[in-house]
Amino acid sequence: MAGIGRLSTKDTVLLLCDMQEKFRPNIFQFTNIVSNAARLLQASRILGIPAILTEQYPKGLGPTVPELGAEGLTAHAKTSFTMMIEEVQKEMQALGNPKQAILCGIEAHACIAVNTFATASGNLSKAPSDSPLLFSQCTAFDLLEKGTEVHIVSDAVSSRSQTDRLFALSRLKQSGAFLTTTEAVLLQLVQGAKHPNFKEIQQLMMQPSPDTGLLAYFSAL
Repeated sequence: MAGIGRLSTKDTVLLLCDMQEKFRPNIFQFTNIVSNAARLLQASRILGIPAILTEQYPKGLGPTVPELGAEGLTAHAKTSFTMMIEEVQKEMQALGNPKQAILCGIEAHACIAVNTFATASGNLSKAPSDSPLLFSQCTAFDLLEKGTEVHIVSDAVSSRSQTDRLFALSRLKQSGAFLTTTEAVLLQLVQGAKHPNFKEIQQLMMQPSPDTGLLAYFSAL
């Protein structure tokens, strides 16, 4: 439902952004972020929601980590910070340009949000150590400008620093994205126990989502 951010299994896409090996030691809460994203991917397969996967400069930053469980998905290689490269846009068009996008991955203040300090080679490991890597924001801004309703899964996105992550979430909210959590997404998608796939989704929630340090964000509101 437009306006209030009610998720539906229809006309929705799951976007999985750049969860790669070289990021593993540097991203805040990387293991828990990927764990939550993996649950969302499992749910998308159960519910028939298409998923799109990207990798940032895989030659230098490595492949998608195996624990995401993304086997069978085409990994779209990119050097831009946004996920919305030509190949992804074509895939979105083939899906009928979904009206809602569920977004998770890294980095929250970069590909999931702004585009600065890109290097000529596209190798982010050569970017200045204090530069914002703006994956999530870039993608969200591009989607919002196209009129797509964007749902940022707050406990399934992160950055190298918690400061960048929390400010990115605030910035994304200001720009009109909906902030949510892994379990909230799962519950919204099934809407109740009468859903034919409820028990399968319930199994994904048997263990609570790990704490990824978001309390600092909400205590500042």
